[in-house]
Amino acid sequence: MAGTAKALAVSLVSENAVELLPRLGEFDAIIDARSEDEFALDHLPGAVNWPTLDNQQRHDVGFRYKQVNPFEARKLGAAIAARNIAAHIERQVMDQPRSWRPLVYCWRGGQRSGSLALILGQIGFRVSIIEGGYKAFRFAIVADTERLAPLFDYRVVCGTTGSGKTRLLHALGRAGAQVLDLEDLANHRSSVLGAIPGLAQPSQKAFDTLVWDRLRRFDPARPVFVESESRKVGNVTVPVAVMDAMRSSGNCLNLELSDPERVALLMEDYAYFVRNTDAFCARLDALTEIRGKQVVQGWKTSVQSGAIESVVQELLIQHYDPVYLQSMQRNFKRYAQARTLSPEDRSSSAMDALAVGLVNQVTPTLHHPTRPG
Repeated sequence: MAGTAKALAVSLVSENAVELLPRLGEFDAIIDARSEDEFALDHLPGAVNWPTLDNQQRHDVGFRYKQVNPFEARKLGAAIAARNIAAHIERQVMDQPRSWRPLVYCWRGGQRSGSLALILGQIGFRVSIIEGGYKAFRFAIVADTERLAPLFDYRVVCGTTGSGKTRLLHALGRAGAQVLDLEDLANHRSSVLGAIPGLAQPSQKAFDTLVWDRLRRFDPARPVFVESESRKVGNVTVPVAVMDAMRSSGNCLNLELSDPERVALLMEDYAYFVRNTDAFCARLDALTEIRGKQVVQGWKTSVQSGAIESVVQELLIQHYDPVYLQSMQRNFKRYAQARTLSPEDRSSSAMDALAVGLVNQVTPTLHHPTRPG
């Protein structure tokens, strides 16, 4: 018995969530022992889901806990967990060498992760468990985001709707710049028409984790390019520390395209609404409170008659441009000093040329070694 206890003491390591953040890359696998729904809501970067209890099983055990008693619930949970853990080991562990080092966690670092870690430890693997589980990790990344956000020199890509801000960010990424693409992380284009068909947005917690994961990989010695977002990107909110850093210290770059180019760009980027006019009209209803029923109905009638380009131009001039300019002047302290960027047109090649020029201006710092992720 003493020998077994000694072996387990060597095999199982308790990890403090705060100290663990910069060391996630040390592990061969990060295993989330929670149910599928808990995992989908948010999880550690790179984690895989090995439910000790799946969604239905977790419900059944919880029901027995409340309706019968905790002892009977624990018996049921233990039987189910043993079968599930056995299946995970047969599927995922049989080919792993003795040196394989997993990190295991559940909601609060309790029974679900403990059961899985105990068996893996008894096999002979050196298993780490997060103290406090996902809950502790969540608190740690929120605090670490607040620490990281002010470290960077933000280059805020401004520009009215349709000016190609997202296209420029993509081009900057191709050119080797550090890019924080909040719309990409949020699966949303940050406007009334911004929902991407067939692509759900992450939960707020998952979005926070994605932002933190991107920030922790950036080098503070190099600039970070980011779009001039509002606080909300669809249904998720940009972390306060990130938004405050962008707005208070970010150097603004004002991207400009002609109105015909902007309209053409939006017709390309929102092709789904060009093809599905009913969906376009449904989204226009969201503007009724601001623009009035008569104006919105006029736009919808024009859309249904095929005059989509003229509606897009009216939306830009009458709605988006005034709102955007007021927001920039109010929220970004350096917007008045923004440098104007004028690509030849909306094409990828024009954005690539502009991006290369921007990157070349910071070439001396681009060779600074990137911080390890």
